[in-house]
This record gives sequence, C-alpha cells and structure tokens, in this order.
Amino acid sequence: AVAVARSDVVAGVRRALGNVDGTRATLHEYAARHPGARLLHGRGAAYAVHLPQAPFRVVIRHNTHGGAFARVTRDLFVAPTRAPYELHVSRALAQLGVPTPDVVAYALYPRGGLLQRCDVCSREIPGGRDLAQVRTGEGPTERHAALAAAAELVGVMSRAGARHHDLNAKNILVTPDRAYVLDVDRTTLQRDPDSALAGNLARLARSLRKWRDQFGARVADRDISELEASARAVMRTT
Repeated sequence: AVAVARSDVVAGVRRALGNVDGTRATLHEYAARHPGARLLHGRGAAYAVHLPQAPFRVVIRHNTHGGAFARVTRDLFVAPTRAPYELHVSRALAQLGVPTPDVVAYALYPRGGLLQRCDVCSREIPGGRDLAQVRTGEGPTERHAALAAAAELVGVMSRAGARHHDLNAKNILVTPDRAYVLDVDRTTLQRDPDSALAGNLARLARSLRKWRDQFGARVADRDISELEASARAVMRTT
C-alpha cells in the first residue's frame, strides 16, 4: 500500500495497514474487523472507528464505481484513483466555506499495471445521519430541520461554484447544527453558480423522489419545491 496521511494520523494509518501477525491489511479491512466499529450504509459499507493513536474517530470507505458498468469495474480505478482528487476538493470546499468532513488520509493498493484500489479516511462528524435516514425514519420536526439544513448546504455549495454530480440523499450528512456534503470526489469546482445550482437541485430532487417511491421516505413535491426555493435564496445571499 501507498498511504498519504495528515501528520496527526500517520502513526494510526501505519499501524492499521499491518496485522498483528505481520501480514498486510487494508484500512477498510482494519475498520471492518474493529470491535468498536459503527457500520454506515452507502454505495458500499463504510465504518466509523478509532485509528490507533489518533485524536478523533474516522470514517473509512472503500471506493467503488457506480453506474451502469459498476459490475465490471467494481473497485478498480486507473492510477492514482479518485482519492487524491477527493483530498484536493475537500480542502478547496473547506476554504470556500462549504461544510464537508476533513479527508485525513487515503491508501492506494496497486493491482498491477495502471489499476489500483483505494480507501479514503475522513474525520467522523459526531451525531450525523444522512438525509435519507432522517426523511425515512424521523418525525416532522426533524424532517423539516434536515431539509432546511440541506437547502442551506446546496445554496452555499452552488454559490461557491461547486457542482456535485452525485448529490443524493445519502451524500448529505445532517447534524443538529448543519448539513455536510459527502463523497466529494464527484464534485467539480469553478462552475457558474446558476448552473451549479440547477445541477445540484435536479440531482437531489431525483434522489429524494426515488427514496419516496422505493423506500417510503416522507417527501412531498411541496417539500422539494420549498428546498429549491430556500437553496436559491441562500445562493443569492452575500
């Protein structure tokens, strides 16, 4: 493995990449077998765990492809994978005032030739639940607050010229204070704000309707219209 890590998690990443018997492991394997791991569901399993000697908990995700060719490409990416870009975008969004968890490490696993697998490690946001969970399982007060936080996030992102091409209800993490955007390797920067807003809203609305129709999420068309209006108002606020 080749790992890139922030200085305060270097020791933990190094230890996580090796088993106690001296054999090699991946960060995702370490997280999956950790006795204190909290399983998170998205495109694939992610885990919130403690890294050895790290001062905070992290979320470790194994990157996989989505879309029509996912069964073919699975978790193989052309080197250097999307992980370095995700780190770059995460730092850029933070500088632009867009809430997103800090990417603190990633690890690349060469598979021969130009193909690699990768894990990404980000700082855990305590108390966070994704928008799909809230709209599916919580009461009206929590659902309203989550949608308002998501609208604020979309407006701030779009005003900064950030277009997330997979902005779905699982990629918005909601806390009592704010919403955070996840999986930012699918984000492009320096877009026209109006174009970014239109794309972000269209993708999120499609996801919310899917969660309503397939999984019983409590989302009415009126809710989506209110989200869109609020996001536009936030984007135009200086």
